[in-house]
Amino acid sequence: MSHGHGWKNQSTFPLTAAMTEGKPFQQQVEAPAAGAAGSSGSHPESINETVIQAVRKKKGETANPLADLSADEVLAHAQAFAEANNLPVEYLRKGALVAKSPNQYDSLSILSDEDKFELRREKERKFWQPKTFYNLVIACSVAAAVQGMDESVISGAQLFYPKQLGIDGAESERNRWLNGLVNAAPYLCCGVLGCWLTDPLNKAFGRRGTIMFCSVVSIICCIWQAVTNTWWHLLIARFVLGIGIGPNSSTVPIFSAECAPAPIRGALVMQWQVFTAFGIMLGYVADLVFFHVPNKPHITGLNWRLMLAAPLLPALVVLIQMPFLPESPRWLMAKGKYEKAYRAMLRLRGSEVIAARDIYYIFILQEESESTVRKGNRFVELFSVLRNRRATLGSLLLMFGQQFCGINAIVYYTATIFTNAGFSEISALLASWGFGMTNCIFAIPAILTIDKFGRRPLLLSTFPVMAIMLLFVGFCFWIPEDSKARIALIATGIYVYTAFYSSGEGPVPFTYSAEVYPLYVREIGMSLATSVTWTFNFIVGLTFPPMLEAFKPQGTFAWYACWCAILFVCVLLFLPESKGLTLEELDQVFSVPTGVHARYQLWNLGWHFRHYILRKKEPHQTLWEFGGDDADSEIFQDKGTNQVSTA
Repeated sequence: MSHGHGWKNQSTFPLTAAMTEGKPFQQQVEAPAAGAAGSSGSHPESINETVIQAVRKKKGETANPLADLSADEVLAHAQAFAEANNLPVEYLRKGALVAKSPNQYDSLSILSDEDKFELRREKERKFWQPKTFYNLVIACSVAAAVQGMDESVISGAQLFYPKQLGIDGAESERNRWLNGLVNAAPYLCCGVLGCWLTDPLNKAFGRRGTIMFCSVVSIICCIWQAVTNTWWHLLIARFVLGIGIGPNSSTVPIFSAECAPAPIRGALVMQWQVFTAFGIMLGYVADLVFFHVPNKPHITGLNWRLMLAAPLLPALVVLIQMPFLPESPRWLMAKGKYEKAYRAMLRLRGSEVIAARDIYYIFILQEESESTVRKGNRFVELFSVLRNRRATLGSLLLMFGQQFCGINAIVYYTATIFTNAGFSEISALLASWGFGMTNCIFAIPAILTIDKFGRRPLLLSTFPVMAIMLLFVGFCFWIPEDSKARIALIATGIYVYTAFYSSGEGPVPFTYSAEVYPLYVREIGMSLATSVTWTFNFIVGLTFPPMLEAFKPQGTFAWYACWCAILFVCVLLFLPESKGLTLEELDQVFSVPTGVHARYQLWNLGWHFRHYILRKKEPHQTLWEFGGDDADSEIFQDKGTNQVSTA
């Protein structure tokens, strides 16, 4: 076996029932002639066998399963697939050849000049997409803004409602814990209930229906919070709000990832975090707008009630817009609805040949992945199937890190932090708005770089600065309170920290988690990932007020700075890169053994030091070359399945 093959999934490739109405494909297409490409000079019994041969991966590449097939074989298979599923045969044949040779479309005589123009435009102007696609992006972005507002409006509201509802933290330790519990209640619900509704809701209603359900829950709970008069009633309303936040935070990134073209998937899925940051800023704007609203007869605390109700407006926008958008083509294909999937893809791509190419290639890769699916418990398979386990490890690492890097301690208690630093209440809210604006603005550069440089470089270049800034902010609290430098330095440290967070750990976790799981466990994997992030979000929101009291700001910020340093090391060793590949091609990336990946990253770090600092001319190795035969020896065949796993 050649180097690198040990990491590749060499499973069979069944091109059968989904496209042949229950009949084996080999019964419907004649065997290729002797000597056909991919046949190795023999007579395969079917094109299915030829595809099996083509699936063998080449060293250092993410293989295209169609690359070693002849044009006639691909055309015959595409025609059978199209006819069996009522798809346009002409365009499926064209799209199949483009999928086979994506960089050689200019030489394909089957394509018209218009087809070639559309393919050339896609390559040269990758952000040119149809209006429907950008309408989908806008809807998903507004859905993210709803979550951001739900997170940040509490920062201004808690300046008022704790006193009115009898849980002012200045009075007792019990009240500090109750205040933290009320603030963090939605995220407790997300962790224990909301996120786990993602899978059943998506199965029943699809991506669009789930997002609409979440919008309705958010609207109801925003009104509910605004009419409460006891702390426990507000706690219940905010807990139920988590049923809207949890599935929404899982489904929207998946919806974006499944609908976006691979070259710009990272940038488009990242809109989730950019507009979450934008929503956080809007939440602070709502706090400022309603700060001076006076009480009315029979309405005490009208200002904080309006703050908590404000997110219902963007939720209403999402609810109105979603029915006019196409469903995820991948979700439709997983349900066997190929004709609807093609129509949805056509609306998203705006070109018959591009839509046909994507539908056909997704089908081919899904069939390859399907051959490795065990029909057991999908949650168990997140850990028992090694390809899934590596994706789960990377996803959960980033989701945990998004909370324990310290950001939401600042989001929920920005006004409290700035008040403790010496700001007046209105000045603290203005400073909080500045924090939200920084969070939003500095997420934009990540859109432009995530698909160019990748996910890992954004994280590895930002965690060290975040750790330094958190230490800096904590140490600034030793400056005397009457010093103007104290206020300026604390605000500066928080803003710089936020700028680097927004370029790395802010946008990457949801983007990464939405793309790394195979389709058959994608919903359950994203449920677990978002459950982890919201559970630790709850822990941060609950414990931050007592930590400030017990450890003072210096110790509290130092705690989160240490976690930033730990997360840097974990990302370096255990996080595979995912940029630029289709969702199906990521199967190969996650076939690299974790130990090989970690050893390679340590070697690669040393190589960069020796090459750029010591100026040595040592040759560089790719990850695929680094493992060599050591990885091959770790292959074993799972008994009772068709799956080849790696240790």
